[in-house]
Amino acid sequence: MKELTRDDLDDVARGAAILGTGGGGDPYIGRLLAAQAVREHGPVPLVALAEVPDDAVVLPVAMLGAPTVMVEKLPTAEQIGLAASTLAGYLGKELTHIACAEAGGVNSLIPVLAAAQLGLPLVDADGMGRAFPELQMVLPTLYGIRATPMAYADEKGNRGILDTVDNHWAERLVRSAAIDMGCSSAISSFAMSGAQARESMVPGTLSLCAELGALVRETKSVAAVVERLRGRILFSGKVTDVARRTVTGFARGEARLSGMDSDTGGELLLRFQNEHLIAERDGVVLASVPDLICTLDRETGEAVTTEGLRYGQRLTVIAAPADPRWHSEEGVALAGPRYFGYDIDPVGVPA
Repeated sequence: MKELTRDDLDDVARGAAILGTGGGGDPYIGRLLAAQAVREHGPVPLVALAEVPDDAVVLPVAMLGAPTVMVEKLPTAEQIGLAASTLAGYLGKELTHIACAEAGGVNSLIPVLAAAQLGLPLVDADGMGRAFPELQMVLPTLYGIRATPMAYADEKGNRGILDTVDNHWAERLVRSAAIDMGCSSAISSFAMSGAQARESMVPGTLSLCAELGALVRETKSVAAVVERLRGRILFSGKVTDVARRTVTGFARGEARLSGMDSDTGGELLLRFQNEHLIAERDGVVLASVPDLICTLDRETGEAVTTEGLRYGQRLTVIAAPADPRWHSEEGVALAGPRYFGYDIDPVGVPA
């Protein structure tokens, strides 16, 4: 067992922003909230997925909503704790472990806050190996694990419990509630046993976040990130246009980059829904979900989120392979291009 201390949080946030593929919320916000909780309650024990007992009660926690909204309507520590405690009370079970639903900027650090508040260990894993925009888009769905009962809460103290017929209905109904709550809410869902967690989750996510963060801090190198993720560089260029709107609780839009250096004369189009979904150069799709598409600052290697995209930024766009289970028939149906309305087969990165 290791511990997450305040000194670790910068690197975790930096790495989580990379794996978040443009989404998952602002890592700066997540780091501030987690640091405050660790300062008040002490370091958080970090447990390897393989070491979680079969009969453990594992509870993922996260923020759900549009990342663009969370920049201005900040989540609160009380809100996170309320969602977790509400679900625990409803289940009538003693929680043993907290987990990450996804690898994303804020959503890799919200669980640190919850674990610190509740005095529980945090599992070194997540449900995706990246970030996706919809609740049901986690590997536990492929293993038949239910998203509900689910608790949700806002910063005002409003809270609720959902119990739905399937995970798609859970997404639909909690998204409606989140819109009424101001387009963001804290959620606790996918409560599972230790045996289910070991089977369905992606191991080592928080350790990888910390490793990537340290790599960027020490080297400021995009190439080093690409090598660690076994990915490839798609394009380098300057942001020339960003069209972004908040629709049905998501940040949807497109960004255009004009090529630089070896990509001079070319144009890259990024399509996103909270996270980057498609990277298309001059009409040719270079990469798509479920694989990772990440935008990194050319000079520092730092991730730039979809809500952080601005005219004039000089970025390198990279792609990296997702967990192989996302390329199964069921995984592609759950989070492939056609689910998002693009009539193409996945364009992947060789693992």
